[in-house]
This record gives sequence, C-alpha cells and structure tokens, in this order.
Amino acid sequence: MEVIVCSSYADLSLRASEDLIRCMASRKDPLLCAASGDSPSGLYKDLVAKVGQKQLDISGWAFLGLDEWVGMNGSDEGSCRYHLNRELFSPLHVPDDRLFFFDGRAANLESECREAESFILRHGDLDATILGLGLNGHVGMNEPGTSVSSRTHVTALDPITAQTGQKYFKEAQSLTEGITLGLGTLLDSRNIFLLVSGAKKASIVKSVLEGEISEKVPASMLRGHPGLRIYLDSEAAGLLKKQ
Repeated sequence: MEVIVCSSYADLSLRASEDLIRCMASRKDPLLCAASGDSPSGLYKDLVAKVGQKQLDISGWAFLGLDEWVGMNGSDEGSCRYHLNRELFSPLHVPDDRLFFFDGRAANLESECREAESFILRHGDLDATILGLGLNGHVGMNEPGTSVSSRTHVTALDPITAQTGQKYFKEAQSLTEGITLGLGTLLDSRNIFLLVSGAKKASIVKSVLEGEISEKVPASMLRGHPGLRIYLDSEAAGLLKKQ
C-alpha cells in the first residue's frame, strides 16, 4: 500500500493519471475498471486530454464499469453509466466490444453479475481499478457489512449512499439497490487506485487508514493489497497522524 498526499485536487488527479498510464503501459491489452463520481473526474479529464493530443494510445484498452443504480442505465440522466459516458467513454470513442457496463434496468440482474465476472476472465483479470470513497467507507456499492470475499452482486443501499447519491440527479430519486463488483472481485485487481478529496472525507479516510480493518468499513479491507495506491488531497488527509 502506498499513500500519496497531494497539495490539491488538480495535483492528485494528475499524479493518479500518470501512475495509471504507467501501470496500463506495462500490460498487453489491459482492462481498466472505472468508477463514476466526483473523485475520478480530474483523472479522466487528463486521460481524455492526453489521447486527444496523441500523447496516449488507448486502442488496446478494455473498460468495465464499477457499479450502477438498480433501475437505471445509460439512458437515465444521473446514472453511473450516463456520467462515465460523458466523462470517459464517449470522448475516448470506446467501442462496444471493449466495454461492459451493468444495465440496472435488465430483467435478470444476476445474469448481469455473471457477465461482469465473465468479461473480466475473458480479458485475463483486472489490470487496474479506479475507486472513490463513500462517506460510510464504501467502495463501489459495497456497503458496510459486505463480505470481503463477495463477488459481483446486487445490494441494498445504505441510507447514507442513497442520500448522497441524490446529488447526481436533477429531481429526487428512490435509490434502494445497486449492482456492483464485489470486494473479492476488486481485490483480484492487480492495481487499485483509491482517490479521495475534500475535508468532508477526512474522518472516513482516518478510519480507513488508521482504524480497525473491518467489514464495517469496506475500504479498510483493501489495506493489505500490495498494489493499492491511495491518493489524497491535503484536506482529505487533514486528520491523519503526521508521519
């Protein structure tokens, strides 16, 4: 595990982008798991800019979405797919055959879970996974109490997640369930990039990094992963013990 504290969100995004590009360059036809949300937005902006300036070739990359609200897909403004389409997939012109994303409107959600795991296996495992951190310590939609051995699954949403998720929508939504890669699936990734910014995340960052490793704080279960990199801005790192 490596903890990188940056002076600002912009610096955090650039550093994470540069490290991700190096990791992906070391693999043949690599697979990247992408999270939606505010934290990775700067990283995605840098990737898109580098591709546009022909500083980066992602023609061999494949992409997997981390999670989705049940009852939604890319046609729903505010969905996880909707945001990633705008920030990453559409600007990069990612073809359908190199992308898997959950359809939260599908009649058979268990089939969606199986297909996500199969997509990973077809590409020889996850090379890198980008994560944000929820106020309750979740990663993806792995809520407090999720087993560390969990695979891709449908989950009931914690009230904190349901409340926080409202910010992505113009009108109030009934958010009760999600579909997500499991903690066990995430821990199979060769590299994990956990990006966290802002003073409001300082308390949960402290719990994740300095508290007990427990399924009550799902992100803490990542701490033993040898390829884990945690990127913090100075505000998110504000409550950590000084090294």
